[in-house]
Amino acid sequence: MKKAKHVYQSMNKWLYLLFISLVLWSCEGEEPTLQPRGIRFHFDHRINGEKLVFNSMQYTNAAGNSYEVKEIMYFVSDVILYHSSGNLISRGSLNDIHYTDTNLPETWEWLITGDYPAGDYDSLSFTFGIKSSKNQSFMFVNPPEVNMAWPEVLGGGYHYLMLNGWWRDTVNLRRPFDFHLGIGQIYKNNSGQVSDIIEFIDNSFTVRVSGVPFRLEESKVTDLTLVMNVERWFNSPVIYDHNIWGGAIMQKQEAMHAGCLNGRDVFTLEPYALH
Repeated sequence: MKKAKHVYQSMNKWLYLLFISLVLWSCEGEEPTLQPRGIRFHFDHRINGEKLVFNSMQYTNAAGNSYEVKEIMYFVSDVILYHSSGNLISRGSLNDIHYTDTNLPETWEWLITGDYPAGDYDSLSFTFGIKSSKNQSFMFVNPPEVNMAWPEVLGGGYHYLMLNGWWRDTVNLRRPFDFHLGIGQIYKNNSGQVSDIIEFIDNSFTVRVSGVPFRLEESKVTDLTLVMNVERWFNSPVIYDHNIWGGAIMQKQEAMHAGCLNGRDVFTLEPYALH
């Protein structure tokens, strides 16, 4: 009986040692799992350096228009990082499109990850809107992105920007404006009639973001604040006057072009700070 017990105990000890050996061997054979490097953008919206106050007629643009902002919705895509070595780092993926909506807090952050080299970066750029090669109708089927659809007869695809609000006109009437950017149209004889469209214009543009340099570290996410300085849509280099362009510009390529010129200087980059 004692001999059987001794054999049983010896066998258990042997099996235990075998198990530990297998575990150690298995662990030695595995590569350590590394978290990808990346950036988490936190979107912020300001006017004249202060947090944007919605639905309040307290702002004045360079044309002298008193205005207020109701909501802002837009796409940014195709982020490129500029490494201090001089190399350009791009993901080049069809998933490199982000939708931001001031009404939806869940859209105020965007995490992008990839095989970015660790190190110091001087700056970054992105496409405001969606380039025509990607801006295809019906690629979004669910809200909220689907609500950004640009009319098929005006070129299809999706809005780059919906900046909706109100301004006071020359007789102090409060009037709505829809500052919308998307695919432009050229009309025969400037008729404005859909049947006279002779060309479509890709109004998406590259934004080289000014602001602070930043660093990516191994297996870490770097948090940055991407600020839209809303007043710049109307101020420079083109002084944009709502009294001239009116409340809707989706069929006014000249007005959209002015907005796109101004938009190149709208964004700035900051270190992220918890508030």
